[in-house]
Amino acid sequence: MQQQVYDVLVVGGGINGVGIARDAAGRGLSVLLCEQDDLARHTSSASTKLIHGGLRYLEYYEFGLVRKALQEREVLLRSAPHIMWPLRFVMPHDRSMRPAMLIRAGLFLYDHLARREILPGSRGVDLRHHPAGAPLKSGYDKGFIYSDGWVQDARLVVLCAMDAREHGAEIVTRTRCIEATRDGALWHVVLQAENGTRRRVSARALVNAAGPWVAEFVDQVAGIGSQHRIRLVKGSHIVVPRLFAHHYAYLFQNPDKRIIFAIPYEQDFTLIGTTDVEYQGDPAQVRAGQDEIDYLCEMASRYFHKQVKPGDVVWHYSGVRPLLDDEASNAASVTRDYSLELDECGAPLLSVFGGKITTFRKLAEEAVARLQPLLGNDAAPWTATAPLPGGDMPAADFQSFLKLIKTLHPWLPVRLAERYARSYGTRMAHFLAGARHLDDLGEEILPGLYRAEVDYLIQEEWARSAQDILWRRSKLGLAVPADGEAVLTRWLKAYFASATQENNGALMAARLGA
Repeated sequence: MQQQVYDVLVVGGGINGVGIARDAAGRGLSVLLCEQDDLARHTSSASTKLIHGGLRYLEYYEFGLVRKALQEREVLLRSAPHIMWPLRFVMPHDRSMRPAMLIRAGLFLYDHLARREILPGSRGVDLRHHPAGAPLKSGYDKGFIYSDGWVQDARLVVLCAMDAREHGAEIVTRTRCIEATRDGALWHVVLQAENGTRRRVSARALVNAAGPWVAEFVDQVAGIGSQHRIRLVKGSHIVVPRLFAHHYAYLFQNPDKRIIFAIPYEQDFTLIGTTDVEYQGDPAQVRAGQDEIDYLCEMASRYFHKQVKPGDVVWHYSGVRPLLDDEASNAASVTRDYSLELDECGAPLLSVFGGKITTFRKLAEEAVARLQPLLGNDAAPWTATAPLPGGDMPAADFQSFLKLIKTLHPWLPVRLAERYARSYGTRMAHFLAGARHLDDLGEEILPGLYRAEVDYLIQEEWARSAQDILWRRSKLGLAVPADGEAVLTRWLKAYFASATQENNGALMAARLGA
């Protein structure tokens, strides 16, 4: 049988891969994206969840990277106001660390390297009379406040994949690219699903957005050498019960010249991170080490009245950042910028090295622009002003949208209404249509998790496992009972078994009818 030919085949379902697939599909190119696991299964769901310029990168003179990231902050905040929103950060001044004048100069640059319309600028603050000073130890009297943004990182990946699909892309998860062979103007590719079935397709261009596996894909699958190297750096985070009641986040300076963040998280928790540790193992098996957990607890405890102990940690996660190897002396100073390597010796292969979540849209725009002349496509860039699924709210005003939702669905418990609005934005209408009370949402599988939402996640968002639902499509894993994941796993097993039986019955009926 003749193989299907795509314009672009993207390998990798992290933020860069889905961003490229979305941009390319929106320019009229036929796109197939394959991901070996779930969307955002690895690095893209293990970030500090910030849309930020990277204040600390100014110390390494990365002015171009910081400016590019600062320009993207407000573009992204407008595109999905349900999963991204402004966040004010408080930096207590430790006199033994960076001088106050140096911090003021850095914040002045941070305020003015790119135009701001949504985010307010920085200022000094007297922590003795500010809500953010109350949880801190005595001695931290002065500080600085500045702006950045927050993002539900895994949901950002899923929304980009949905938008790619709605522009015509085909997205296949749990499917590995095991062979890629050049043949003149085409790549011939073998894809293997997790059940072992194989599919052969062809593409005019191949995009390697495999993240931590980018170099392995170039060498072992495509069989082509690379000009760039990556440096795997592990970043770990801990989650503890809420340490403060206000809505500010903190940036803490530490004696080792590193910084950590302490951020309000999922209403009842505080997120603390991150570490920067060289990593040599399998990226799929990365775990936070006890030394990292101890480090984060110790550094947070330098600032908070309430001491943070390893026993307080209710969840921890770790990801491997595939950073562009710039031969920096330590992991913390490795550049977060990206490089696009285009091999044109036959059908093009574009490989993505490095990058950070804040610059994914710009990276995707540049990547597709590099490929366009080779594919005979001259469509204009379009993503800078396009909302992501669920983000099409008037004036990108989430609070007005939330107020409307509570008016339209007064029967929804307040926290559930807020979670639906934050997670799905306007798309929550897909599974609330016709519902008048909680019973209309179907079985409550776990506290706060109803069948209507699970149906939506399976049908629209590629969810297949309990971890997909509890830890990536949501963070309900923090709130459900200890056996919640096992309960949901059993429920999903029965769900998919029933669906398979129904499909087989329909197929048999069709054959008998024929």
